[in-house]
Amino acid sequence: MDIGRLVTRYARRFSRVHAGVHSVSSPLGAWLLLALAAPVARGRVRDDIEDVLGTDAEHARRALDELLADPPDVIRAALAVWGFDDWPGGLPADVDVGPVPSQEQANGWARDHTDGLIERFPVAVSDMTAVLASALATRISWRRPYEVTDARELQSPWSTRLADALTLGGADGYFTDIEKLGKLGKLGKLGKLGIGAVHPAVGNGDLHVTSVIASRDASFEAVLAAAHDIARREATGSTVRRRALADMTLGEGEFWTITQEHRPGGEQVRVVLPAWQATSNHDLTADPGLGFAAVGRALAAATTTSPGIPDISARQSAAARYGRWDSRRPLSPRLPYAARWCRRCRRGRPRCVSVIRTRWWQ
Repeated sequence: MDIGRLVTRYARRFSRVHAGVHSVSSPLGAWLLLALAAPVARGRVRDDIEDVLGTDAEHARRALDELLADPPDVIRAALAVWGFDDWPGGLPADVDVGPVPSQEQANGWARDHTDGLIERFPVAVSDMTAVLASALATRISWRRPYEVTDARELQSPWSTRLADALTLGGADGYFTDIEKLGKLGKLGKLGKLGIGAVHPAVGNGDLHVTSVIASRDASFEAVLAAAHDIARREATGSTVRRRALADMTLGEGEFWTITQEHRPGGEQVRVVLPAWQATSNHDLTADPGLGFAAVGRALAAATTTSPGIPDISARQSAAARYGRWDSRRPLSPRLPYAARWCRRCRRGRPRCVSVIRTRWWQ
């Protein structure tokens, strides 16, 4: 099953948790919990969860089982179901089960399964009758490490927040017309998209991290949706139409600069982006469209320990770092977290060198 397509779809609605601020999230981590709980639900509640998942409960559960049975080597994935004596339909073999742990034990579980990125469990468990948890982590070592440059090259608010930035010459980077990428054109109502710039970085295990920038007028939801779609296309070999530099005007653009030097060498790209880190804690019940209110109703109906309308708490803690040598983060497989941030590119036409400086926002 193409879990990437389903998580990309879910990520478009999940992007609302960011509220336009510098933050990080894991749509996959949330989707896996929905897939785990969906077979428990009945009637309209099940319909609501399946609508959020983008597929029926049986297919979602099968995708979950396949991922847990054979995860990519660079991904650490874990699920826990605590406080349920008998899970309807059974659980995958690798799911942690047992009584609700102490807070110290829950904190340790979070640390152990996120390579220390998440130090505390996102909710207090002492008064919980049941807990579902997911943890995803990866550490990516770049095939080509970045160099360090002056943050002033970013030409953005990042320039005053950082002393140094990251740069890479001969990098992969290109322009694309985002609004021509299939269904993404419908995101125009969220703000002007127009031309976007893309920088895919490749790490160990053939893991891709894709950075995308669009117009300043574009909403963060639209930019994140574009980033997830482009990342999936890059990872699966689907076509992303690249805009020819010959069609672009020399000089300053909205978030780039193109210059020309007549010398052999062909196109050359140099990117500049900030070394950044982010830690976020998201309330997943604040938005019914994320599916966790329905999960609470499903669990309440499936257990006798908490009948009626449940007092549900659904939170996600996420942390990420993007540095010279590597990136550590909660991850969607082949769907790396990507948002608006600053970078600079060098590009050229055949038999000449062109420079594209991009100013990104995150």
